[in-house]
Amino acid sequence: MAIDTEAIKVHIRGILKALGDDPDREGLKDTPDRVARMYQEVFEGMNYTNDMIAQMFDKTFADEMDFETDSKDLVVVKDIDIFSYCEHHMALMYDMKVTVAYIPNGKVIGLSKIARIADMVSKRLQLQERIGTDIADIMEKITDSKDIAVLIKGCHSCMTARGIKKPGAVTYTSTLRGRFKDDAALQMRIM
Repeated sequence: MAIDTEAIKVHIRGILKALGDDPDREGLKDTPDRVARMYQEVFEGMNYTNDMIAQMFDKTFADEMDFETDSKDLVVVKDIDIFSYCEHHMALMYDMKVTVAYIPNGKVIGLSKIARIADMVSKRLQLQERIGTDIADIMEKITDSKDIAVLIKGCHSCMTARGIKKPGAVTYTSTLRGRFKDDAALQMRIM
């Protein structure tokens, strides 16, 4: 599904009117077009399913290391910066840091692909919890590993700038699969 930039322009113009402003004044006359282009960029991930994202970034390498079934060897990529927009208020989720860890199962994914997956998943109207689940689902499809962990730390402007207005509030979520779910020592290694 392609993002309908023409419809966005019409609706942004209507929002400007509903806010009591003049969408034809100098500072606002190009705002509907700018917002439509911005939405096309920041919501790019809405054009793709998790399966499509997995196909897009499915660049793996045969793992020549001899990982045994009960191996504790793992790959961890920390501090992947992302941002997203919450689906409840369309408010910015910012200062988000993602950690993705997995235990290889015969193949490894290119490290930059992990960051690209996190970035594409965040470019949707989202919940922080679903971002972790989506990343884990895509990683499992690409790596064939059941042992995946995704940790996310982020601030939500729906908590910091409106409503309760708690600027220091930070949300932490974790998606733990396979051995990460029950192995406390493994969990500690990614913290």
